[in-house]
Amino acid sequence: MSIRIALMLTGILVVTGSCGAQAALQPMDPAHAPVAAVDRFSDKAGTLLRRSTDKRLPAANEPIDFDTAPLDTLGLSPTGEPVLYYHLDVQSTTPAPVYVLYREGENSPVQNQLNIIDTLPGEKGYNDFRQIWKVWVPSDYVANTITDASTLLQTGYKTEKTDKLLNMPVVPDKSHARARLNGGNPQLQDAWYHGQVAKFLLFDEAPLSVSGDKVPVSPIYDGFTINPGQPGGEMDFCTDPDSKQTHNVVATVPGDKAYSPLWLRIVYDSAACASVHNLDTALKARVVPAKVLMVNCPIVLIEQ
Repeated sequence: MSIRIALMLTGILVVTGSCGAQAALQPMDPAHAPVAAVDRFSDKAGTLLRRSTDKRLPAANEPIDFDTAPLDTLGLSPTGEPVLYYHLDVQSTTPAPVYVLYREGENSPVQNQLNIIDTLPGEKGYNDFRQIWKVWVPSDYVANTITDASTLLQTGYKTEKTDKLLNMPVVPDKSHARARLNGGNPQLQDAWYHGQVAKFLLFDEAPLSVSGDKVPVSPIYDGFTINPGQPGGEMDFCTDPDSKQTHNVVATVPGDKAYSPLWLRIVYDSAACASVHNLDTALKARVVPAKVLMVNCPIVLIEQ
């Protein structure tokens, strides 16, 4: 019997690497772990939301108030009701993983164990949208013994990639986005990242699943005061006078089978702004050339 197997049978987890056996891992208390520094608005992390071009955005690792411009937007539902959504910038259709631990023989995640992620905003492969991977740990596993994705994968524990997605944008500590649809929890959540606690917001206004291993998308029809490609174009949305109400129209809302918070942006001619007030009128407006972008914009309020 190998030393590694013998130690695992006695309940001591040893991780082997290029330098041989490392010290046994000890459980960590998330309340006393360091908090990961996060910058969503650097030129490396941002696409539409960059501090270098929009001075309203906070500094690196400063708390983000998503309930202020330019991060909250009032658009229109397919039938014309006002809808509030958060603007969380461009995201890929390729989800990042989130690892959820289960003890062997159990159907519920390990109690008190934080889920584990492997990237922060600005790092290669980061995505707000994360595909759930189940990982089965030994029956005597102690919660929060593993706090790092690479360590977890080195153990050789059985894994299963599910089709379930979570919209969990990682943010600086003390950030907030107070609005939620369907009674969702607006409080900051915790995940492990390289032995640090990464803070994230969870948006669960609708269940999400991959479509062919990709994050599904749904259209949004955006209208700007000046069309893309023109001087000063694509800067400001068309709005009603003395109002935050834009003429951006989403094609789906939570509860619709095709709803996704990852929106494929379609831009219509600014000349049509005044006539666009629901999906039917948006579809009649002339589409203008614009860069293809997918933007994470969860709907958090629908006014009736």
